[in-house]
This record gives sequence, C-alpha cells and structure tokens, in this order.
Amino acid sequence: MSRAPEEIESLSLLGQAGVSYPTDYNPGVLETFDNKHPEDDYIVTFVCPEFTSLCPKTGQPDFGRIIINYIPDRKMVESKSLKLYLFSFRNHGDFHEDCVNIIMKDLAQLMEPRYIEVRGEFMPRGGISIIPFANSGDSDHQNLVEARRLAAFPLTV
Repeated sequence: MSRAPEEIESLSLLGQAGVSYPTDYNPGVLETFDNKHPEDDYIVTFVCPEFTSLCPKTGQPDFGRIIINYIPDRKMVESKSLKLYLFSFRNHGDFHEDCVNIIMKDLAQLMEPRYIEVRGEFMPRGGISIIPFANSGDSDHQNLVEARRLAAFPLTV
C-alpha cells in the first residue's frame, strides 16, 4: 500500500536538503498528509527530547521534553515539519504551560484529530520542575480525554 507520488507532492520539507530553521514561532511550517487508515483508532507518538523556549520575563532558555500522542482522523502531521515547528519555539518567550497548550491547539487545528495530548517535562528552574499536560478530543473520545487528564496527575516524579 505505497503512497502514490501525487499523495505526497504537497510535502515541501521532507527530503529537502538545506531547509532553513525558523527563528521565531511559526505554525505555518506544519504540513499534513492523508491518513490511509481513517477507519482505525490508533495512536501516533512523537517525542522531542530537546525542546527549548525562552522565559517571557528573563529571556533565559528553558529546556524540556515534549511528548505528543494523537489518534488521527483524516490528516496526519508530517514529522520534519513538526520538528521545524517545535524548533521555532527556540526564541519564543512563553511559560511552559502556554507552550504546551499552544502546541496542542496548533496541532488540533491543523489535523482535527480524534484525540490529541501534549505533555511537557521541563528541567528544573529554581529547584522546581514543571510538567504541563493538555488534551482534547472529539465527541466520541470524551471518556479518553477525561481518563487521560486524570491519569496525568503524577503521584511522584
């Protein structure tokens, strides 16, 4: 079940050498492709172990790990465009909670997945780690939304 060339011709970043990395927050770099299995509920996971953004007050860098899980519907995010999008936060000044919610909302708007969640695991600053979690789902996945939200409350870190 290979993809025909016309199915992927809209992907402008994948396979291109010399792609420039965005220096400012840019959801416009995100690209999608069609889900060839829309009849199935399955999970796609991305882990970005080297996420960086800036503190909106001090401008100092914040480091963390971003984990994205989603159940696709008709569209899926292309991974190279996702990498460039996440990199675009490097000079973006926002709190950890804001970054996680922005990522979740941008991806939800882009793909309209059945379910999506984004978790940030940020390195300690001043002796405190921050682990924000945001999720959303369509009407058929509201039980999953609530269950995963409750499960996101860590007992220990």
